[in-house]
Amino acid sequence: MFIAITQYKYLNAVEIKQYIKIEQFIDYLIIRTPMETAELIDWVHLLNQSGFPKSKIIIHDNLTVLTRCKLRAIHFKEKDERIADFKYNHPDIQVSMSTHDTKHIAQAEALQLAFVLYGHIFKTNSKPNQHPRTENEINKALKFNIPIIALGGINTQTLKELPNGFKGIAGISIFAQQNVNEIKQLKEDWQTYV
Repeated sequence: MFIAITQYKYLNAVEIKQYIKIEQFIDYLIIRTPMETAELIDWVHLLNQSGFPKSKIIIHDNLTVLTRCKLRAIHFKEKDERIADFKYNHPDIQVSMSTHDTKHIAQAEALQLAFVLYGHIFKTNSKPNQHPRTENEINKALKFNIPIIALGGINTQTLKELPNGFKGIAGISIFAQQNVNEIKQLKEDWQTYV
């Protein structure tokens, strides 16, 4: 599973062009941005009208955008208190969440969420003052049955060092800054990994 995550900024047509270009290589796009809800609704509609399928769009945490754009998937932070109630009341919506420890992976598995993002696995510029997960932490995380998606510092070089057991990778810069050929190569490298 390949999951692109938008940069945390105001999105425009430049990002739409990038995500349209790479759409065939990704399974989902998590939209996480500081944009106001009305602007975000307009951007999601424009993304969809430009040819990006709604079935691949996951909104981060914004229930209004989920409803108004008629999306089928939402992603939450690990400590969001709405997750259990939302999952129970919306069995038709795919729910996923970010995790950083086994406690929250266990919670996600108990709630039967679709998958978790787990990280960060490698050093990353977005979290310069935080150490990556240890080998021991990663091994414990990978013992769960819920699909665990690796997040943080993943690229064509670090993919070779990724411990076995992850069901996919997620990232921001890897999907926002690389060209189609580099992402295609990463997908081919991933096939070797699995």
